[in-house]
Formats: sequence, C-alpha cells, structure tokens
Amino acid sequence: MVDFIEISPEKLSNFTAKNLCNSVMTHKATKSPAHGLTKIHLLLSVQSLVVVLVSINRLSSLTLGYVAQNQFLRWVDFNNMLILPLASVVAFYLLKKQVEYHSQVFEGRAHMALNLSFIVGVYLLAVSYGNHEVTNYLNARFCGNADSGDLCRIIIFNDDTFSHWLFFAGFVLINAALMFLQVVFPHVEKVSRGNAALLIINGLFIGVGIFANLAFEEIGLDLYVIALLAALAFILLWRRGAEPLFIYYAAAYGIGLAATFLYTTFL
Repeated sequence: MVDFIEISPEKLSNFTAKNLCNSVMTHKATKSPAHGLTKIHLLLSVQSLVVVLVSINRLSSLTLGYVAQNQFLRWVDFNNMLILPLASVVAFYLLKKQVEYHSQVFEGRAHMALNLSFIVGVYLLAVSYGNHEVTNYLNARFCGNADSGDLCRIIIFNDDTFSHWLFFAGFVLINAALMFLQVVFPHVEKVSRGNAALLIINGLFIGVGIFANLAFEEIGLDLYVIALLAALAFILLWRRGAEPLFIYYAAAYGIGLAATFLYTTFL
C-alpha cells in the first residue's frame, strides 16, 4: 500500500517557484554560443570588406563628385563619414553581442565597465569622423595656400590633429573592449586549425590596411596605437590561450607592423 505525503498548496507553490528559478539560473550559467564561430567569421569579414571599400572610396575618381548642388560634401567624404564607419560600428556591436553569453559575470562590474568603454569608444569614433571628413574637404578645397589665414589654420588643425586624437581614442577603446570581453567571456570550444586560418585571413585584410597607412603615409600617433593594441593582443594570446579575437587581432596588427618594418627597413 502506498502512503502519500501531504503537501500544502503554499509549500507546493514555493517548491515550484524555487525549482523554476534554479532551472533558469542553471540555463543562464551554461548558455553559450550554439553556432560556433560562423557568425564571428561573417562579422569579421564585414570589417575586411569595409577596408576594401575604404580603399576604393579614397582612390577612385568616381567618388570625387559632389553629393548635392550646394557642394556641401563630396561623395568620398560622405561615404567615409556616414556609410562605411556605420557599417563597421554595426559589425563591431554585433561581434560584441556574439562574444557575450549568459554566465555568472554577465552584467557584472567588469562586463558593465567594458560596455561603457565600448559605448564611449563608439561616440569618440563618430565625433572624429564627423570632424575629420568635413574639415578634410574644406582643407583640400580652400586651404591649399600656406598663407590662408586663421580660418584655414583652425580647419587644418581639426583635420590633421584633433580629429586624429579623437579617432585613436575611440579606436583603442572599441578594440581593447572587445579583446577584454573575450577574456570575460572565453570561447567554450577549442579553436580548430580551420577556424584559426579563417581568423588569420580576415586579420590579413586589416594588416594590409595598416601597412598601407603606415608605410606610404607620414607616420604619427597611429604607429604607437597599433603597437599598443598589438602588444595587448599578443599578451592576451600568451596568457589566455588561442581565443578567437586574440588570434584575429594578433594576426591583424602583427602582420601590419611586421610588413611596415620590413618595407621601411629594407626597401
């Protein structure tokens, strides 16, 4: 004969709520990206495509026409200010969301600090593009004469100096935040050789862009910024292992710096 244990409705309700809560928390702690690195490769490919399009936009004569009859901007400036950076930032944000997953540190202090760094970086990057592209257009059109007066002096400073400071600050914050997010949210599986190769290939496009900027233009603050991020990527790769973003950034910045050194030293 079976004896039944009498459970009051109140105890049953508490028991059900408690187990449901534990189930949700267990799910959050164990949830991880279910699609491997496919979306990460895709989002990094968007960055590679942006690098190619930036080069075409800057070098092609097709983008030298004016956007409107009032000649407020050329297409090259408009694309560099709105279209291409926006695509890059959206891809960075989606990459950030792809790296993150629910765990005990989700929305903790470290996570919130890195989110804040990313947001500040996006803001500074946007301000830098808005400042640079407009003043670059004005500089190229109206300030070719060395004795152009105070107005051109201010335009040139914003074009060549201040906008660059803003850009590099935003660039460092965004990319460093992504690397540290990979520390907070390590990939749950070992990166295969095939995936590592794809990460390096995407990094190669960024490396070529870095090489073109450093080797064929006047080197300034950009060299130190790239060296800083490269050092961070290699240190994290050494200390934390072959995480996807560490591989990508080490390849991108390492290739760019190595190619620049070889070209400027031996050619």
